[in-house]
Formats: sequence, C-alpha cells, structure tokens
Amino acid sequence: MENSPANLSIYKASRTIKRKENTLYNALKSIYEDSVFVGEISQLWPELPLLANLRCGLWYYKKFHSTCYFKSTDGHTNNWSFNTSRLNLHVALLAGQKGGCMIVDSTRKGKRFPDSMSKTIPIWTCVLNRAIWNYRVKFGSTRSAEKNESNDSIECGNTNNEDSYSWDCSLHLPLWVSNTERALIEERLDGWTEDLEASGADIASIALSLKKPLRPLWISQKTVIWLNEVPDCDSWDFTPIILVSTSSPSSNFQQSTTSEFSWRYIAGAGDDEESWARGLSPNLFWRHAYDLISSGPDTCNKKVADIIEKDRVYRAQRGENAPQISIKPSKSSGSSGHFPVREQLDLERLRMNIDEKSYDNDSISWLGETNLVVGATQLAKDASGVDCVLNCDSETNSPCLEEFEAHLNLSIVSSKFDRSSLLRNLPSVVNFAKNNLSKGKRLLVCCSSGEDISICVCLAILTSLFDDRGRFDEGRFFSETRITKLELRRRLVFICQFAVNARPSRGNVKQVFNYLCGENVATTS
Repeated sequence: MENSPANLSIYKASRTIKRKENTLYNALKSIYEDSVFVGEISQLWPELPLLANLRCGLWYYKKFHSTCYFKSTDGHTNNWSFNTSRLNLHVALLAGQKGGCMIVDSTRKGKRFPDSMSKTIPIWTCVLNRAIWNYRVKFGSTRSAEKNESNDSIECGNTNNEDSYSWDCSLHLPLWVSNTERALIEERLDGWTEDLEASGADIASIALSLKKPLRPLWISQKTVIWLNEVPDCDSWDFTPIILVSTSSPSSNFQQSTTSEFSWRYIAGAGDDEESWARGLSPNLFWRHAYDLISSGPDTCNKKVADIIEKDRVYRAQRGENAPQISIKPSKSSGSSGHFPVREQLDLERLRMNIDEKSYDNDSISWLGETNLVVGATQLAKDASGVDCVLNCDSETNSPCLEEFEAHLNLSIVSSKFDRSSLLRNLPSVVNFAKNNLSKGKRLLVCCSSGEDISICVCLAILTSLFDDRGRFDEGRFFSETRITKLELRRRLVFICQFAVNARPSRGNVKQVFNYLCGENVATTS
C-alpha cells in the first residue's frame, strides 16, 4: 500500500507545496524581516562590532564589521570539537580591543539557536580562557598568576582574594544544554586546551589584548530586554560575546500578508544559499534590497537574474576596485622553536588594522614576511607589490593575470567534486613557487573565494619550501623532516592568523597532507 499511486501523489503534492513555499522571494523577505531585529540589537550596544558567522549569518544585515566561522557540526551532540583549523583568533583580538562583540547567525531547525551558538562558541571561549590563564601563569603577567605561585588556594576562576584578578575558566552553556552533555564536554576541555597550546597559536597577543575573560551571552527574538535596564559592557566582569540568533520563534512556515501580496516566513532562510539564491550574494542583495522586497514575488526572480548579469558584466569589463587588507606582524623578539609563533604582536598596528577593516568579503592577505599573498582571483589585478600569480580558480582565467611577470593557471576544484584534484596539481604548484620565491619574487596565490583552495595551496608551499621558523630554504627542512599532522596544523594556524576569512575544507587539507607524505593519486582515489 505504501507505493500506491495515491500515496505517491500525496508525497509529490507535499513536495510541490514545500517548493512553492521555499521561493526566492520568501527567503529574501524572511531575511529582510529578521534583519530588523539584528539592527535593533546592534543599537543596544553600538560600541560593539557586529560579526557575521559564515555563511548563513552574512545575509542578515547590510553591514558587518567582520566575519567569523564557527561550525554547528563542532557542537553537535557526541561530536563536540575544538577545531584548530578554525581558531577565529581575530574575534578574540577584536573583542579585547572593543570590549566585546556581537555574532549573528540563524537556524532553520525549529530551535532558537544553532549549535554553533549553543555549544561551539561556548567551547571556544572556555578553551581560549584556559589557554590565556595558563600563559599568564607561566609568564607571570598578572598579579593573580604571581599570587598563584605562592598560594595554592588561588586557582583559575576560583579566587576569593580581593587583591587578585579573577579569570573565569569555567564552561558557560545555555540552560537548554543538559547536565549530562555539559559533563561530557567538560571532560574534554583540558585536552582541547593542550591542542590549542601545541598548535602554535599566538596566545600571547590575545592575552595582552583581553583584559577580562570571554563569556557568551544569548539573544533571540524571544528574549525579553528592558530597554531602561540595558547594562553597559564596561560594567560586566567579562568580555561579552553576544550571540544573536535571528530566527523567529514562530513556526517555520508562517503566512504573512502585506497590503499588496502575501508571503511565507522561512526561519534560517539564509542557510544553504546554493539551493535558493540563484547566484545572488549577500552584498548584491543588500545593494538592491529595497527594490527586490518592494516589487513583490512575481518579479523577484527576473530582477535577481538581471542584477546578477549586470554585476557579471561589470566585473568582466572593469573589475572591482576592492580594498586590500594587509596584516603584517612585527618582528619576533625571539625564537619559539617552531613555525613561527610571535612572542609579542605589535598591538598598536593590530588595532589600526582592525579599525580600518569593516567587513568586505574580498581581501588580499600577506602571510607575514614569507613573500606569500593569498586572496580571491578577481582581486589579482589590484594586488600591489606582487610579482607573480598562481591562479587555482577552476572557473576564472582572468586576462589580467598575464600582466604579471610570471603567472600559472591551474584548474583545481573542491574535494567535494574531485577528491584528488588538488593532490594532482601540487607538484606543479610547489615547482612554480620554488622557482619564483628563490628569486625573491612575491607570489599571490588565488582562487575563486580566497578561502579554501588557495589557503591549502599556501599550506603546501609553506610546508614544502619553508623551515620551522618561517624562512624560505627551498625545501631543505622538508627533505630532512617527517611532517606530522601537528606540524601541518601549526602552519595552517600561522596562515589563519593573517587570512582571517580562511575556511579550508577537511578534504583539501587531507590532500595536502597526503602530498607531503609522498602518497600518489591512486592511493587517494
């Protein structure tokens, strides 16, 4: 009976109804309505920078100070993780400078908050707090740490001595996370802290920037806020990471009506943009938001198609004069013994870089003093100070690349489509990089987004051609050393300190590791 024509018809009918409700206009209208809430919350603490959690959160406001990348999968039950490939250290530095920050995300699963906010970020704040405390104890950089050496009763986050500085290292989770799950997460915190400390992350700069420990707070459309009692951030004894979930607490599909037309609300509409956005990006949406929303559902698809085509023609004919973001460290005052951890960052320079950067998805990032630059292909022509280009974009072969003294185009696709595409091309990548870097040239590595394939290509180059202190040696260190996953992770952490939009996929990082271990394509197919 289950396969009867009647049942199949009901199934097809329900799918048709769902597709009809999940229209492009319904998604954009839902995002637009939810953005009003984001604007209201941002005005409660206007001094705090607003960050979008990629990718979904990026749709929900017209202007963000920066972005971050906390994955919900790292907070899924029995899959909790602190991922050193997504450290988001720039978020901690920004929060330290500004006194906190707000992170915007959404969920379509009938929950008030995505798991990225319920567990991933709370785990992240706790692990960072513990690593900072350990650093301060080790180097005696707080009065509390000095007292801790002479008084065993004074511990991290648990001190009654009014002369000591309290540093909260406890795990702060929302009330809806069960005690059982809390206990299982707490069992893993020490191990995650050790992983962070071993990764080569620049804990020193964060410890210098943060005056109070990080702590998450949760705000949704169901949260009750008395406007006459909104606290000043400076009054808290912690640095707030305010987690703003845009999803309406109403049912996932709620009929709404205006004077001209009706539409259905979609919670978390910004998620999985490939399935609904038809090539529209958040930047393009907000550039034309009023026109798209006010015109109604009947003309929405055509308007979006026209907007995308005009933007494509504009890029093809003229290119975008996007701002370049260049973050370079001060020289280290000493050697840490591994790739290359800065003992102290020039915080004034860091503050200038953060102040100048309001969010732009397109950026060019210099990787310290390695003569390597990473970014999006469309920005290659605007990368000043670059001598040669390695383009890994499978879709774009820009004529502007031929203007550089040396250039190489490689068609590399994501591991989702080809599990060995990057691996097959890495010998050519390393050979091209070696020939040019050995002549003192500055090499730009680019891909369509500047966030995944280009990051992994830089990882392969840094590991193959640089020693453990970040000095170009044409591969001598690599030829004499067995590269471990820990060493690879340290170098990836180094890259992510500069390329804050980096989002390397696990499949592509695995291909880099396989290449460095000498595995051929056949073993990974």
